[in-house]
Amino acid sequence: MNIKRMDEGLARMLQYENVAWYEKGCVKILDRRIYPIEVKFVTCHHYTEVAQAISDMVTQSAGPYTAAGMGMALAAYEARLLNEKDQYQFLLNAAECISSARPTTKDRLKQVVTGCLSVAKDNLGKNCDQAIFQYTLQAMNNRYARIDRVACELIKKMPKDARVMTQCFGETIIGMMIRQAQKNGINLKMVCPETRPFLQGARFTASCAKDMGVDVTVITDNMPAFYMAHEKVDLFTSAADVICMDGSIINKVGTLQIAICAKYFNIPYYCTGIPDLNHPDAKSVDIEFRDPEETLSAHHIKHTLEGVKGYYPAFDITPPSLVSEIITDQGAFLPDALDGYKADQTNFYNFAV
Repeated sequence: MNIKRMDEGLARMLQYENVAWYEKGCVKILDRRIYPIEVKFVTCHHYTEVAQAISDMVTQSAGPYTAAGMGMALAAYEARLLNEKDQYQFLLNAAECISSARPTTKDRLKQVVTGCLSVAKDNLGKNCDQAIFQYTLQAMNNRYARIDRVACELIKKMPKDARVMTQCFGETIIGMMIRQAQKNGINLKMVCPETRPFLQGARFTASCAKDMGVDVTVITDNMPAFYMAHEKVDLFTSAADVICMDGSIINKVGTLQIAICAKYFNIPYYCTGIPDLNHPDAKSVDIEFRDPEETLSAHHIKHTLEGVKGYYPAFDITPPSLVSEIITDQGAFLPDALDGYKADQTNFYNFAV
């Protein structure tokens, strides 16, 4: 890729090759189910395996968007010996399969695969897999650059000595926030609720912070109120799986309760990302409910007796009344003023994480 890579200096798991990567007829995806205790990759030889990896949370946060593009490159490789008509039908089937891997983010996944299909139309029968791979790589770099602009806006909200509480794993914004804070002389400390049951805050956000030399503390999911009451927290921030145009935030379950605590303790909550222009409000979003058995264990260790029930909505809805501002690549917006955000037609996707 003959452009400046925007992953320079970021944490290990944010390096492009360590998210999802297509090469030699397979896609390798960093297995975030076990990272950072173990560093292993899941190797997919068929696009359906990529879709399954996304569904199984081998990768999550923004990882599925890269995996989806790489999965489309793999599908093009699988179809390389077919005639052009059948190649394209094969890719259409792959696009439907991959974009349906997780319901709440289906619209964003569909944007990814639709872009790949556009590239495929012009490259059927001539290294189509490589054309889709290059498109995906450039789109990823573009997304990183876009989120870097979001980070530039976010750090304007930070004092020179800043303690920031996060939720789950905001993927790219975590690395960009840290890099911009360091570049601008902000002494950043981070507090990461663990984010049960997959522990994304403890395993991913805290790992990225540690990799990049930031003072980071992990707390359990039932500690944010106590921590805010007894320790200095300058702001709470999260990314979002969907930013609705009415200012509602769809993000990892638990975001709502931290936003409530932040409101009570007069701590601003800044959500980062790109507004989803096709989601007017939370009613337009399909909230994913995962296997309730996943809540009964952590890191493959079960904590309950047989017959105990679980409950697992993967996301919750934070109303705009609890959101201080939504920080975008076009500046900060009050949650009821997102109609001032204009779609950037120069970008590959109309979202970024």
